[in-house]
Amino acid sequence: MKRHAAPTYWNRAKRALARRDKVLAGIIRSHPRIALEPRGEPFFTLARSIVGQQISVKAAASIWTRLVALAPRVLPQQVLEAGNTGLVSCGLSRRKAEYVADLARHFVDRSLLVAEWSGMEDEAVIAELVQVRGIGRWTAEMFLIFGMLRPDVLPLDDLGLQRAIRLNYFKGRPVTPRSMQRVAAAWAPWRSVATWYLWRSLDPIPVEY
Repeated sequence: MKRHAAPTYWNRAKRALARRDKVLAGIIRSHPRIALEPRGEPFFTLARSIVGQQISVKAAASIWTRLVALAPRVLPQQVLEAGNTGLVSCGLSRRKAEYVADLARHFVDRSLLVAEWSGMEDEAVIAELVQVRGIGRWTAEMFLIFGMLRPDVLPLDDLGLQRAIRLNYFKGRPVTPRSMQRVAAAWAPWRSVATWYLWRSLDPIPVEY
């Protein structure tokens, strides 16, 4: 599998985080040759995120493989032409099939300002994305991290991040969003990078969103 270049800020972020946070320094040292990799086009990345919601990584990969067989380039128009019946035949629930089709419609009719996203603040992109059915804040944040390579996203609702902070900083005790924000205050402006390494502390193999 071809490897992509890490984001241009990656090494700078690693050095800064390792200096500020001993826990992260240890995790970063343990994973020296892997980094966040860019995903595909916006529609491809968002559709994949919807497919992966609330199911196992293995199940999501299986459904995605069948979706790619149905719509090989995963273009919005191809997905619309497949119809809900075709999408359900890939293993998607009826509701998720509707979500993927609705996303495709937003791209086809250009109701999302995709070309302007690169110049928009994180919260502005999130506000636009959550207007699409099936995309909540978590999916929008995953898109910012994996699709747009934004460096300073802190996905407080992410179960993996919650667990990693609990285990690495609170000896397994429950944590509140406020406690997570306190720990993460030292990570800015590289909170996406810190999150990615904390995920690695749970699972060394990067998951694709």
